[in-house]
Amino acid sequence: MITLTRLNGKKFVLNAIYIEQVEAFPDTTITLTNGKKFVVRESVQEVIALVSSFYRQVAVLRLPEGLGGSESEK
Repeated sequence: MITLTRLNGKKFVLNAIYIEQVEAFPDTTITLTNGKKFVVRESVQEVIALVSSFYRQVAVLRLPEGLGGSESEK
């Protein structure tokens, strides 16, 4: 789960597994696999960083050897 901010300033938590695409229109728009869209204050790069961190936490994404992964991730 990642914490994001709606344009009105309210925080919400989104299950990153359901994110299909992230675009800037110029506001960052997140489209889920069910077609639902969320417009957030975070930049596309910030959303990508949050999603990548989430995937590392749930062990879905592992860094290949030699690319910065710690010994405990191998």
